[in-house]
Amino acid sequence: MYKTVVVEYSPKADDMAKKIEEKSNQMLQEGYELVTMAITGTAKAILVFKK
Repeated sequence: MYKTVVVEYSPKADDMAKKIEEKSNQMLQEGYELVTMAITGTAKAILVFKK
């Protein structure tokens, strides 16, 4: 099973990295593993997880 999550607007790379790390750790505790991610031109991140 796959789940897609959008990390909201974060124009600074350090802040974006922290948000991605936090979401990835949260999803890992729920049994999901990060498969891939993409950063959009609007400073959002799309994370795809697999259970």
